[in-house]
Amino acid sequence: MAKKRDQNILLVPVDFSSYSEEALVFANGLAKCMSARLLVLHVIHDPEEAPGFYARQRKKKKYLQTMEEVAEEMMQEFLKKMRKAYPDEAPIKKATPLLVVGRPVKRIVEIAEKKRASMIIIGSHGRSGLSGLLLGSKAGQVVQLSTIPVTVVKTSKEK
Repeated sequence: MAKKRDQNILLVPVDFSSYSEEALVFANGLAKCMSARLLVLHVIHDPEEAPGFYARQRKKKKYLQTMEEVAEEMMQEFLKKMRKAYPDEAPIKKATPLLVVGRPVKRIVEIAEKKRASMIIIGSHGRSGLSGLLLGSKAGQVVQLSTIPVTVVKTSKEK
């Protein structure tokens, strides 16, 4: 028997880019129409060859932070920016952040299933033709692997 979906959760995977911003704004509109909550997901991709630390420059001091610490700061900054840009949008204001580690496509699909989201809304760079085919977008892979509806917010604007 299939698990019942929570019709009140929209999963929005983000990489903190302008494409993610557009996806979150689009998801906000859907959330208002559906009386849904937004779950904003960032997957920390820690490839085997990466040391697991980022160097960040802060107040003339250079220090190392774990990828998780940097991702947490980036998520906070991203949501703060979006809430400031859209102060009257309740779904964005109440969005729940979630950070996980792993391979992005696989973890997006797993989290959607685990949280019983009713839909995934993901931004896309809008590549088409040969470059899109050769690069294989994460959004396209999510569409192929997901068992729930996926909305791809595609933009062709140069960013």
